[in-house]
Amino acid sequence: MATILLADDDAAVRDLVKRALISDGHTVHVTQDGVEALEALESGAVEIDILVSDVDMPQLDGITLAEKALALKPGLAVVLMSGFSDQLERAARLRARQLLSISKPFTLEQIKQAVRSVLS
Repeated sequence: MATILLADDDAAVRDLVKRALISDGHTVHVTQDGVEALEALESGAVEIDILVSDVDMPQLDGITLAEKALALKPGLAVVLMSGFSDQLERAARLRARQLLSISKPFTLEQIKQAVRSVLS
């Protein structure tokens, strides 16, 4: 299974997504925002396979985070979550080997399936 870096500024969403992905057998490292997630990536302390990030976060939004993460690790798979479709349209320009976006609200099964899709 995969090692996932999860970035979301909403504690309830973080907890829900973390539990869903752990139940699917993944290892999940949780960060509270884009800045913390980027610091985790830059430290290299953990080898990350997938970045799962909310798009709408203060300081460093999910798309900018994904751009910076892909610059550090071009093969990184990315799943972006947002309740605003116009934000997900911005993600189309990202140059990721595996990129998927998912609209909020989503079910536990939908987030699990999104991660499975970028892994395959």
